Amino acid sequence: MRIAVASGKGGTGKTFVATNLFNVLSRRGDRVTLTDCDAEAPNDLLFFRTEKVSVKEVTHQVPVINKDVCTWCGRCSQWCSFNAIFFVPNAKVIEVIESICHGCGACSYACNDEAITEKPLTLGTVTSYMTDKNNPLIEARLHVNEISTVRVINAAIKESGDEGVVILDAPPGTSCPFIQTVDKADFVVLVTEPTPFGLSDLRQSVETLKEMSKEPAVIINRSDIGDRDVAGYLEKEKIPLLAEIRYDPAIARAYSEGRLVTDEMPELASLFEELADKIIDRYGTGSSKR
Repeated sequence: MRIAVASGKGGTGKTFVATNLFNVLSRRGDRVTLTDCDAEAPNDLLFFRTEKVSVKEVTHQVPVINKDVCTWCGRCSQWCSFNAIFFVPNAKVIEVIESICHGCGACSYACNDEAITEKPLTLGTVTSYMTDKNNPLIEARLHVNEISTVRVINAAIKESGDEGVVILDAPPGTSCPFIQTVDKADFVVLVTEPTPFGLSDLRQSVETLKEMSKEPAVIINRSDIGDRDVAGYLEKEKIPLLAEIRYDPAIARAYSEGRLVTDEMPELASLFEELADKIIDRYGTGSSKR
């Protein structure tokens, strides 16, 4: 099964949950892959000892305009939903802004003069690692100055395969990168915090998932620092609460130093093992054992 660990905002503890779930499953010998889909700021790699296995470039096609053939009709610019073609007809200036092109091909379709061809542009990389516990860690990484992470995320998820349990550490927010990640998941865990900001973004995430016909469950991180409005919302909406993790400075210290609490705090190791079993037993489609 594929488990997406997501959140409506950054800083809730999404990566904290994803990396420690991966760690407890790895420690007990399950088949598990961790895929870091936060291509703009991947950091799962910081928590593990790994060996690089492969690096694959992710590309898309961007237009190349032949100005000797172009009739300056402007159809390509009009058809571009992303304003990636800069066109000044009176001055006969037309340029492709490659950094904001999404490679959709609409401009090529719009051109009636065969003035547009395409070339590949590298967006980012998908790097495969093997951890010291012999489980794969896949990292999506967008190149600087590129803006569309979707193709890189999709390539990373494809590279993850479908053997055993695949944990997708989703990008924060509810925009296209979030949607592309959770769309590929069999089950979505939303990590939130008990604050008004946390509740607001949790609502957005839940509503987005409803539109996708996906029913999430929730983990409340730092559950004792705010109010009980999040818990009340979950009860009202009949959304399962998987776990509550209390605030502990030792957790924050370990995380900031790139250490896994499931290696150092037995009570949290037990909590994450129970959490993994709850998800797999209730929502999984098969065994994750080797």
